[in-house]
Amino acid sequence: MTSTELRGGFPTFARHFGVSEPGARQALMIHCSMAHSGAMAGLAAGLADMLSMTAFDLPGHGHSGDWDGSAPLQRQTVDMALDFLEGPTDLIGHSFGGTVALRLACERPDLVRSLTLIEPVFFAAAYADHPGLLDQHGAEMGALAEAIEAGDRETAARLFLREWGNGMRWADLSEQMRQKAMEQIHLITAAHDEIGLDSAGVLSSGAVERLKVPTLLIAGANSPHYVEKINTALARRIDGAISEVIDGAGHMVAISHAPQVAAVIRPFLAAQG
Repeated sequence: MTSTELRGGFPTFARHFGVSEPGARQALMIHCSMAHSGAMAGLAAGLADMLSMTAFDLPGHGHSGDWDGSAPLQRQTVDMALDFLEGPTDLIGHSFGGTVALRLACERPDLVRSLTLIEPVFFAAAYADHPGLLDQHGAEMGALAEAIEAGDRETAARLFLREWGNGMRWADLSEQMRQKAMEQIHLITAAHDEIGLDSAGVLSSGAVERLKVPTLLIAGANSPHYVEKINTALARRIDGAISEVIDGAGHMVAISHAPQVAAVIRPFLAAQG
């Protein structure tokens, strides 16, 4: 089942998976950048008997409206997500979607039953614990930023996917996939201030340390080294957080290894009652 509605004042497309009976346990799934809500279908299939799940398209992704810059990208997405929540809900976020889920939980813990963060790219947490890492990452991403600034979207998309994609070579992607990546690549740097510099104060305010929501952190064993540093930094700050690593997986673990991720999430959710 799908629908398009205003959520957080933004045209938002959503899909619904799993249990449909009234009173079912509710979950909200937030996908990664340069994907769409359908990317969560494999993971949802592994949780379909436990949860009634909603997954929505991020701004500028799938069938949701284009991001117009009237609000910071992460802020806009958090507001969209909040508009889906009617009571305590299990949040499941991947990559940028994980940063949205984390911020939402920090702002409205009363609406979050549990928090599953799959490779959340909240770089600010790793930077805080590793002096010099911000400059290192900036240098590594410099060519991508320069390509975006120069309007060379193909080079920018190719550089980004080489590090954070599903392992496929640019030349092996379909023309449609390459075109979509080029259309969306500007959204990667659009969130830099919020996820890299903590412009929203999620970390600096102490909100992460105050979080009492049951939290599961998941990473792929073959992901960029930043992921392990981010998850370790978050686990150190969130009381009782559980960390799991999926063997043989990279950053796209929520898609490429959906059954294994679901198998890790199931007992975590069951433990919350």
